[in-house]
Amino acid sequence: MSIDMAGDTPVMTEAQIAAFLDAPHHAIVATNRRDGAPQISPVWYLYEDGKVYFGVRVASAKYLNLRRDPRISLCIDGGHLDIRTIMIYGNAEVVEAESPWSEDLVWRITRRYYDTDEGARAFREKARAWGPSALIVVTPEKILSQDFN
Repeated sequence: MSIDMAGDTPVMTEAQIAAFLDAPHHAIVATNRRDGAPQISPVWYLYEDGKVYFGVRVASAKYLNLRRDPRISLCIDGGHLDIRTIMIYGNAEVVEAESPWSEDLVWRITRRYYDTDEGARAFREKARAWGPSALIVVTPEKILSQDFN
């Protein structure tokens, strides 16, 4: 994996990137449609051990696109008043079989976006009704950062 530190755009160090990705921002995920056009959508994610994890519904465009073409891009933006951004480029692995490992990751992804275990559990119950899901594991090949704060 490479981390772009070149150019005159203010960038973050590896430690700053990891700290930024540790906060519960939304990631905008871009996959490749069959016709080559990008398909984008927001996801909740977890960044851990140099990888990005997020869940998708098996019926979603993201899932179908990644089964066909594992190339993926993510943009994580700090939001209003936090003008930092991370762009991640790499390949995704689709993990379909539920296991204690994948269930734990999905729980930790959900939990980081809720203030309480109760709220996270309620969301997980609701999400199960939406149909089968899979875990996506992104191995970054390149990370770009911008820090205009």
